[in-house]
Amino acid sequence: MSPGHWKSTMVVQGILWILYGVLLQPEPGTATMPLLMDSVIQALAELEQKAPATEASYTASSWLLSAQDSGSHNPLRRFLLEGQTLKTIKLDLPSLSPELQGLIEEVARHSVQNGKEYGVVLAPDGSTVAVEPLLAGLEAGLQGPRVVNLPLDSTATPPDAETTFPDIGAMVPDVRATSPGLRGVSPDATFADVGAMSPNDRAADLDVGDISPDIRPDQASSPDTKANPPTTVDSLLVVTLARDLGLNFLQGPHTQSHSELGTEGCWDQLSVPRTFTLLDPEASPLTTAFLNGALDGALLGDYLSQAPEPRPPLSHLLSQYYGAGVAGDPGLRSNFRRQNGAALTLAPALIQQVWGALILLQRLEPVHPQLQGMNQEQLAQVATHATKEFTEAFLGCPAILPRCRWGAAPYRGRPTPLHLPLAFLYVHHTYVPAPPCTDFLRCAANMRSMQLFHQDTRGWDDIGYSFVVGSDGYVYEGRGWYWVGAHTRGYNSRGFGVALIGNYTAELPADSALRVVRDELPRCAVRAGLLRPDYMMLGHRQLVHTDCPGEALFNLLRTWPHFNTNVKPRTTRTASRRSKRKPPPMTL
Repeated sequence: MSPGHWKSTMVVQGILWILYGVLLQPEPGTATMPLLMDSVIQALAELEQKAPATEASYTASSWLLSAQDSGSHNPLRRFLLEGQTLKTIKLDLPSLSPELQGLIEEVARHSVQNGKEYGVVLAPDGSTVAVEPLLAGLEAGLQGPRVVNLPLDSTATPPDAETTFPDIGAMVPDVRATSPGLRGVSPDATFADVGAMSPNDRAADLDVGDISPDIRPDQASSPDTKANPPTTVDSLLVVTLARDLGLNFLQGPHTQSHSELGTEGCWDQLSVPRTFTLLDPEASPLTTAFLNGALDGALLGDYLSQAPEPRPPLSHLLSQYYGAGVAGDPGLRSNFRRQNGAALTLAPALIQQVWGALILLQRLEPVHPQLQGMNQEQLAQVATHATKEFTEAFLGCPAILPRCRWGAAPYRGRPTPLHLPLAFLYVHHTYVPAPPCTDFLRCAANMRSMQLFHQDTRGWDDIGYSFVVGSDGYVYEGRGWYWVGAHTRGYNSRGFGVALIGNYTAELPADSALRVVRDELPRCAVRAGLLRPDYMMLGHRQLVHTDCPGEALFNLLRTWPHFNTNVKPRTTRTASRRSKRKPPPMTL
């Protein structure tokens, strides 16, 4: 690397360490920016403008040490991101604006307390993102592809013993990385392919080394159900996702937690957001916002680790990622983080990373209350269970934006609960709005427009559909999983009504929207016990006299596996048995 390129990289790394370092110098009472990703990008841009005039006299690791001296917030991340002796740029912290210091103080650490989530911001695509794992991924990516050799003298059982994994057995969603920046993965891998790492020479102590940008330490895999303990971990995946994923499923010394992943929430306001309240007050720390930030950090870190010098300014990179796409690639943007994340974190490799993170954490914190005395088999079971839940319940499901996110008006009247699981999924197109919506602002406006029409013109209590699918990569919650809709007259209580925004008389929706309706949404509903495994998918026109869901879409629908041509308008059988599930309060 040339001296100029090295200095450019150090400047960029210095920006990240400053974001951590500002934490220790809050100014009580100072004004702060709205909790928006645009504010974080603005903060980065301000730091980048100041960086060239500063002196490169302090190491990057010193910033992390200074930020985390009080409380030892994350010793594993601290160790991995200090692995190389890198010089950084020192900025005069008082020269930063009070607004910037207040923002960094609020968002640099993630936590869940009393039903509120802290350290999160609202992104332009409508998603909420935890900043801490995002920054960690950026820093790991700037340091380049790196592995840590795991030690022999772990507190766990000797690492040469084979461990049997539980059967996982679910298929990886058929998604492919759309960005050339993602490292090579096989689109045909399944969750059942529990991988074994290639035997490597083990280091007697913790050792940090460089690896080729084209080779990951976890790429060797085998469909066999036995695997050797990992000998290395990838610092990028550990600091963004693997550590937290493993710890989330450790409730006690030998007990796996069964807390659900991916809880959503609502902002107090969307224009100037300040407070984020979770929909489940007992949510685990691995909320949707945290997992969004972890995936964004992993994807952007992976991109940075392979990007040629000079690397782009972080403010530009984030603007592109949360906008139209990195380097003009619309596939590498936040809307499609789950699809790209599934390609980057295939289950066999992720099991090894979670397992390795727990082994490394045992070494760094021998008295860790959740890990003390656990052997390799127990660690492997935790890693496998955590990976299964993450890949099936989060990566394998579509991102559903709650009603509060698109600005829903209150429900009029009292909603009627559904008797779950249901047996049908009815497919609609909205017809009006006719153009597909490809960004959050347009999709949210379409949702409000349809709700207004359904309530004021049709006289319904709410928007009629259970869910609405945009061409922006997101599903928008209508009446949701638990309440009877107004979408298919005479059959509203028997199935979910799912509409795709647009007129599909002569053309088809985006592939991502089709995949959601055909595969992701019903698969997740079946897994959650909301839809029967033998469910049938029907077009609106099969039950009601209408052209919906449009000729082009209906002709495609007829080729889908769960489509049934034999259902007649007046002979649809009773949907399902009653569920013992108690519907949650409706979020209005």
